[in-house]
Amino acid sequence: MIQTFILYGLTGLVVFFGFIKDKEKTKKAFKKAWKAFENILPQFLTIIIVVGLVLSFLDTDTISQYIGTSSGWLGVLIASSIGAITLIPGFIAFPMSAILLQNGAGYMQISAFISSLMMVGVVTFPVEKKFFGIKATIIRNVLAFLFAFVVAFVMGKVFGEL
Repeated sequence: MIQTFILYGLTGLVVFFGFIKDKEKTKKAFKKAWKAFENILPQFLTIIIVVGLVLSFLDTDTISQYIGTSSGWLGVLIASSIGAITLIPGFIAFPMSAILLQNGAGYMQISAFISSLMMVGVVTFPVEKKFFGIKATIIRNVLAFLFAFVVAFVMGKVFGEL
């Protein structure tokens, strides 16, 4: 909690000194930041709503059963498969994963989910195929999917789930 206050305080100081040095640049930066926030907000709210709905239907026991620590490698397979077929930006995926961890998901399973979400492109397969060819696209996606299991294994060792 103290770290949060320190970071906000430092941010406030930097903004203050930036405003003193060049008011117009600081105002322009705030306008750009607001525009970026407006662009991100609809996606972010949609994911929060989806996560809220999922958590209202699935209790912590169900989450633990399917993608919790006790679900083992089957849970890793489920989580990595879901990650491979969804298209969610990282700035939404990480907070969503934190919520899932707080509600009973395991580190291995969430690691596999995030890894496959970021690296496997089932949804983007048709576009990727046009640029790289079908063989390269399949090889890249299969290797990325397998790498999600390597990441899950490493995270399982780090967090003591294996």
